[in-house]
Amino acid sequence: MKSRLLGGIAALVLAVIGTALLVVYVQGADNRAAQGLDPVSVFVVKEPVPAGTKAEELNNYVELAAIPQSAVPEGALEDLSDQTGKVTSVALEPGEQLLTSRLVDPRELVPGTVPVPDGMEEVTLLLSPERLLGGRIEAGDTVTVYTSFKSEDDMPAGAPVPEEVKGWKQSTGLLFHDVLVTAVQKAAPETEKTGNANQSATAGSAVEMPNGSAFVTVARTDADAAKLVFGAEFGTIWLAKQTDTSTKSDPPVTTFGGLY
Repeated sequence: MKSRLLGGIAALVLAVIGTALLVVYVQGADNRAAQGLDPVSVFVVKEPVPAGTKAEELNNYVELAAIPQSAVPEGALEDLSDQTGKVTSVALEPGEQLLTSRLVDPRELVPGTVPVPDGMEEVTLLLSPERLLGGRIEAGDTVTVYTSFKSEDDMPAGAPVPEEVKGWKQSTGLLFHDVLVTAVQKAAPETEKTGNANQSATAGSAVEMPNGSAFVTVARTDADAAKLVFGAEFGTIWLAKQTDTSTKSDPPVTTFGGLY
């Protein structure tokens, strides 16, 4: 009886020791495996990133994640501080790692352009300097579009326009936020006129723009592009450059009556 009791106690002790040794071994294996993976922190896309997005705006779309080093490709980014001025060359999808090859100087794509986001089309506007931030709008910028209209005739009584516009012949309204500028073609500086008739005729055959004006190309849906064309044909268009902290409200249409 006594020998059986001692044998049972010994078996229990051995079982406890064996279990402890197994736990220690498993924990050690996990640690060894983690050390072998050597995880590193890199940026991973958390929300879809449109092509042409500025590097300075990417913090809104990406997050740092610990990835096993063996799964991190060459060029994976863990810091965006040295990518200022670059834009994404293609659209990025959630889950993919952010690579240096995905960020380029806008001029490296097609000179002075950025890619058009999927589902959009490009439309070009000819704008004078004061309407495009003194000529400082560049490809890759995001802008707000305003339109102004002046009518020589009174607004028809049944016209489907905002109530505050009725009775006024001039109005200005916000048309769109978040408009991507895909290209800017600036007019050449004015040169000294020679007075040569042949040269004047040759110059007259090209599209003439005031000094500092530019062809500004933006990406929008077809429906939005139609509104931009209408604004350019029958009114005037102004662009305001957005920043990361720009307020995006929905202001009413401005008329002289509502100005003050």
